[in-house]
Amino acid sequence: MDRSRLMYFSTFAAALAGFLFGFDTIVISGAEQSIQELWNLSDLFHGTFITSMALWGTVIGALFGGVPCDRFGRRRTLFWIGIFYLLSALGSALAPNPYLFSASRLIGGLGVGASSVAVPVYIAEITPASDRGKLGALYQFNIVFGILVAYISNYLIGLYFGEAAWRWMLGVETIPAAIFCTFVLGVPESPRWLVLRRQKNSEARELLQKLNPGEQVEEILTAIKKSVREEIPLSKFLSGSFRFPILLAFLVAFFNQMSGVNFVLYYAPRIFERAGIEAEAVLGASVPIGVVNLLFTLLGMYLIDNFGRKKLLYVGSFGYIASLSGVSWAFFSGAQGAIVVIFVCAFIAAHAVGQGAVIWVFISEIFPNAVRDYGMSLGSGTHWVMAATITLLTPTILATFTGGQIFAFFAGMMVLQLLFVWLVMPETKGLTLEEMEVKLGISTAELEKEIGVDVEETTSQTAA
Repeated sequence: MDRSRLMYFSTFAAALAGFLFGFDTIVISGAEQSIQELWNLSDLFHGTFITSMALWGTVIGALFGGVPCDRFGRRRTLFWIGIFYLLSALGSALAPNPYLFSASRLIGGLGVGASSVAVPVYIAEITPASDRGKLGALYQFNIVFGILVAYISNYLIGLYFGEAAWRWMLGVETIPAAIFCTFVLGVPESPRWLVLRRQKNSEARELLQKLNPGEQVEEILTAIKKSVREEIPLSKFLSGSFRFPILLAFLVAFFNQMSGVNFVLYYAPRIFERAGIEAEAVLGASVPIGVVNLLFTLLGMYLIDNFGRKKLLYVGSFGYIASLSGVSWAFFSGAQGAIVVIFVCAFIAAHAVGQGAVIWVFISEIFPNAVRDYGMSLGSGTHWVMAATITLLTPTILATFTGGQIFAFFAGMMVLQLLFVWLVMPETKGLTLEEMEVKLGISTAELEKEIGVDVEETTSQTAA
């Protein structure tokens, strides 16, 4: 079936926020040592206000990103996310002191967190069910690509810009941020949001026809209207009516971080040093991680609509268990060095093709139209709170436990993820967002019962 250029352009434009996400998250790694020396910062101040400030901004942005997305629309929220990235890059590069630098990094973190809510929601709502998986996974691909480009950019700038290199490393992000803002100006609003919050049914119908020509537009529009009765307050969202999708979102995000992926990505050099790799070879040993991550993210994008979300998490779970057990065995047995690098790369491959490809797509699919913003904030917020907690605890964990013990713990957690996938997780492949509500047991009748709205009356009013 033909897909419109508008749908592909809009998906690509929104997914560029993922590139900024990945770039902004990693770029500080090339600048933080120079910043600490320049302003003579203590380790405590440096860790709390320089390297971690963006992460705490990300937590706030993720937890509250659904608010502007719901109130002002997906398109406008995406534009302001781009502005946040732009302001953060300029402020960080030009900061005259560590306080303004920290404030700028906080703004960038807000953009990262909000984008992890707004982008998956927007892409899920404008793409057809048959292609929603791989198009939604384009966001994850851009995150991985942004990480890789940040490493390359930091390396090249470090070679040629001398003492001011750290400012250029951070400031160069203004270029992709400006491009993203420009592209977002050319994308339409989500048709589902237009029905949900503005009751603009004619405009939504026209957009559905432009985004997905050949689809049964009237059937889709009717299904959207039936799924949306009345604004659902946050208290009702948390009251128990949506407990199953909330549980799914929480557990997917929880297990994503309990795999140890951020532990590995952020602290790979320390892990490799423990594995007996010489200090001068540590950074070189980290390069394969970025390459493997990119390649297997592409594979996950290709497979997600063919295999489905559940099967990919099966593959990822078995890969996690095998690779993490391998790293643990290498540390316990003393078979370290290159063996550890190989097992860590296998772990990254398992993550990229499984959780990496699935998490943002799956969470954006499982919530009803009326509460998708709340649900995405909950899932994304869980992800980032866990990421922040693990990042803060890692130095203590490394000082307290051996490498074998740490990776054995992560392998055990992935056994629990495997049980979750087997016993709890539903397949979402090929279903429209409205059909998903029925599959997960959140039917129109149940919604009406909760909010006290009459079906026929509301449908006729919405159709008018």
